[in-house]
Amino acid sequence: MLVITTSAQEYLLDLLKKQEATGTVVRIYVTYPGTPRAETCLVYCKPGEETATDIAYGFGDLKVWIDKQSVPYLKDAEIDYQKNDTGGQLTIKAPNARISNIDENSSIMEQINYYLYAEINPSLAAHGGMVSLVAMADEDTIAVLRFGGGCQGCGMVDLTLKEGVEKTLVEKIPQLKGVRDVTDHQDRSQAYY
Repeated sequence: MLVITTSAQEYLLDLLKKQEATGTVVRIYVTYPGTPRAETCLVYCKPGEETATDIAYGFGDLKVWIDKQSVPYLKDAEIDYQKNDTGGQLTIKAPNARISNIDENSSIMEQINYYLYAEINPSLAAHGGMVSLVAMADEDTIAVLRFGGGCQGCGMVDLTLKEGVEKTLVEKIPQLKGVRDVTDHQDRSQAYY
């Protein structure tokens, strides 16, 4: 799953020693997992600040709490520390934070987000557009979507929605019956067509 290099462990342990609260550890989580807005966060966690679903991991002498929902998005992630002329730099590389791999246990929303960001949005990006999942409707059988960028106000959006986005999602996710667009297409300032 997650790798914390020896140099990063040493660096983090040194930082933790400087904390006033005894027993402070590191907590790792991903905000907006599975979306382009995903960010991998590493914060101090005083005793009692962990959540009920956090999972404790040990990396040598370093104890880390990891948010349970973030675990799949931290697959193949690496935290490293490299010394340099100005002191050093802690880096977090989490290649699966923005787009996770899905499996048979993935929720319908996770599946939709995966296909939107892995297959559909790369095609729309050629025209400066993108589409995102807003919500689910009709007992989780209809995906409510919002277009942005060059797709907002585009004259071809109905064709893109039905022949591209909906067709792909319904084909990939059998329990999905369709999609609904809630974009305000009156704003044509960035429209591709």
